[in-house]
Amino acid sequence: MMASERVRLVTSASFSPAYHRLAAGELRRRADEALDLLRECRACPRECGVDRLEDRWAVCKTGRYAIVNSFSPHLGEEDCLRGWGGSGTIFFSMCSLKCAFCQNYAISHLGEGQPVPPQALAAMMLHLQGAGCHNINLVTPEHVVPQILEALPLAVEAGLNLPLVYNTSAYDSIECLRLLDGIVDIYMPDFKCWDREVARRYLLAPDYPEAARASIVEMHRQTGDLILDERGLALRGLLVRHLVMPEGLAGTADVMRWLAASVSPDTYVNLMDQYAPAGKVGAERFPELNRRITYEEYRAAAASARAAGIWRLDERRRRGWA
Repeated sequence: MMASERVRLVTSASFSPAYHRLAAGELRRRADEALDLLRECRACPRECGVDRLEDRWAVCKTGRYAIVNSFSPHLGEEDCLRGWGGSGTIFFSMCSLKCAFCQNYAISHLGEGQPVPPQALAAMMLHLQGAGCHNINLVTPEHVVPQILEALPLAVEAGLNLPLVYNTSAYDSIECLRLLDGIVDIYMPDFKCWDREVARRYLLAPDYPEAARASIVEMHRQTGDLILDERGLALRGLLVRHLVMPEGLAGTADVMRWLAASVSPDTYVNLMDQYAPAGKVGAERFPELNRRITYEEYRAAAASARAAGIWRLDERRRRGWA
């Protein structure tokens, strides 16, 4: 069987979001269980233990309600997500990771945005559906899974009918991911780096590589390989992003070998070339990251993916590189 023959297509007419197939009341039961995780917070691998229901917070600086920076149709995502109507992104502020090079530093570190109760979050989802978006894209949701699950029944009862995209750093709680089983249609984790010391230095989370591997395995268990419809739009499955870093610091070859061997060689991978110095990176601090990647670095990363057996690489043209 050819590799391409292993990938299924589903017609858009036969698709319904996963959450529509849950038994009556199950969404609210999951929400209640998730909110209990906030009492002594275990919403991410840091397990800070603070009572976020009382509006206290620790690393993620997010209390009772999720903080939203913006929501809008987004045309900068992968073609299979943005289509022609855009991906309906909801950008959550703050983050459980502290990536020194974060491209969205003002959102993830400085917390620009406003706290939103569940009714407002549900209304954002419905607005994006009304705007013609192809999916609801939850960006940096790891620390606010309980708040998302609290809002989702309200949106579904009001007519939400789009696939849910869980757009994450992969620094996720397995407990939270299991509450999302049968709810999320498309998991889109970013596997940032392979090495613990790299994760300690740049993410302030030495356990990140282990957490990311466990999270991605669980995501694939739930949804399988990425499925597209006849129009090329993603409907269900796993899409992994990996940002190529200067000096090979992301460990791209190791990540690709692991994906092929431990997840699936049919994993859809966006091997991203857009790294640029941002956040805390500069000539004085983290000088090794204070440049764009080179053509040779990107081509070597792509070659390592193909050598590992990863063949479903996102095909968008990259900075003029073929």
